[in-house]
Amino acid sequence: MSAEPRINDRIRVPEVRLVGPSGEQVGIVPLAKALELAQEYDLDLVEVAATARPPVCKLMDYGKFKYESAMKAREARKNQAHTVIKEMKLRPKIDPHDYDTKKGHVVRFLKQGDKVKITIMFRGREQSRPELGFRLLQRLAEDVQDLGFIESNPKQDGRNMIMVLGPHKKKTEAMAEAREAQAARKAERQGTSDAPAEQQSAEQSVEQPAEEPAEA
Repeated sequence: MSAEPRINDRIRVPEVRLVGPSGEQVGIVPLAKALELAQEYDLDLVEVAATARPPVCKLMDYGKFKYESAMKAREARKNQAHTVIKEMKLRPKIDPHDYDTKKGHVVRFLKQGDKVKITIMFRGREQSRPELGFRLLQRLAEDVQDLGFIESNPKQDGRNMIMVLGPHKKKTEAMAEAREAQAARKAERQGTSDAPAEQQSAEQSVEQPAEEPAEA
């Protein structure tokens, strides 16, 4: 079924509750009279509440209404922030340096407002020691607890163990903070680039030697 409202001669009822172009209540009028008023105002008769008895119809420029509605929906989609699920893979016997590197990536993802799927990959005999993966996941969750929380508890999935971390910050908040930080860095760079020229000008004015008198 179409989600489009019925308009003009597609409306099939004997009478309608009519709303004028400015939102004023005209009242219950025969359909023929409502269509006549639509022609008189050079507007469309649009059914806005089909389930009402009688149906509610409004006089409007339907083409303009559809365009404005589409633009509002487009703007809303553009401003909408989608949470992304990142993935980080670790081995149960990861060395400290690699662990710190992987943890740094998880921290960055959570700061950006994204979820992180942590996967522990077991190989060979490691599959008989699932507690190694569980302890590693618990350790990582504790290390980043200021930024995220365990959204999905560790669970075995074949040869892997999976846990999902969710960010404390919403994506929109993280994006706003990132924009502010970028603006601050830009302002700082501009201030730094302007400083040497001003400093050099001041030094020249101070260090300019006085002219010596000409020899006789």
